[in-house]
Amino acid sequence: MSPAFKVVITDFLDETSIETPILSDLAEIVLARATDEESLAGSIAEADAFITFHEIRLLGEQTFARAPKCRCVVRAGVGYNNIDRIAAARHGVVVCNVPDYGTEEVADHAIMLLLAMVRQFVPVYTAIRDGGWDYRTGLGAPRLRGKTLGLVGCGRIGAATALRAKAFGLDVVFYDPKVGAGLDKALGIRQAHRLEDLMEQSDFVSVHCYLNEATHHLINAQALSKLRPGALLINTARGPVVDQEALLEALESGRLGGAGLDVVEYEPLDDDRLRHHPRILLTPHSAFYSVEGFVELRTKAAEEVRRVLRGEAPRNPVLD
Repeated sequence: MSPAFKVVITDFLDETSIETPILSDLAEIVLARATDEESLAGSIAEADAFITFHEIRLLGEQTFARAPKCRCVVRAGVGYNNIDRIAAARHGVVVCNVPDYGTEEVADHAIMLLLAMVRQFVPVYTAIRDGGWDYRTGLGAPRLRGKTLGLVGCGRIGAATALRAKAFGLDVVFYDPKVGAGLDKALGIRQAHRLEDLMEQSDFVSVHCYLNEATHHLINAQALSKLRPGALLINTARGPVVDQEALLEALESGRLGGAGLDVVEYEPLDDDRLRHHPRILLTPHSAFYSVEGFVELRTKAAEEVRRVLRGEAPRNPVLD
């Protein structure tokens, strides 16, 4: 007997080794390998559910209108800003995400970028590869202990970053208007109630918030102007949270001493000012990844689809 349902994985994947054991008794799995809504269109008419990654810029009205049987779309990731949730709701499609995968990896990555910048890793390494062996290539590296790390956002990943930072003796302060009273006490850190207060007291700032209308360009010229001269900025969240032009201006003025970026405002990176800037350390939106984390992501996305197709309540519907 053929499976009762059809699940379309819209993009990114070219195999289903993880999804098949979870869904094969319920559903046929289709790999659409789409890059945009138009290239997805021919694969979705009979879809009961979507699993979507990040390569399609937006799943919106035309997708949901073409998939009248669709019950849910699961964003295989934490962020869900590439799904038009108003259009999904209009067609009775529940939107879910995977909010708890990759927490350790992104927190580790943020600390890695911080350490690499503070300890002058790239210039020291480059100097050795060029034939040198001189500690002075690392001059200017500050001591971490006693410095202040400001976290913009203190959800799962921000909290994990805070715990790691405390092990290095950093004084951790966070700004997150969505967090209720008491998290600062639970983690043994401090809370700032205004972004400018956080920026003014931070030697290093690490971004860990969702991208939405409220956080788009949250780190802008005004926010960056509040930093201590020479402060470092780390972004492992979403590129458009940071105003790219304001970032470059702050670097040129010296207000910002450096930036460690796993995400940029326009991806894939197409701005050589960022690519070749001597005080920007870049990684290619890879903070989420580990072998174990990628398996966890795909497993949890498929399990969420399975719950919905079986008529069970989803565990991670997007509600805000």
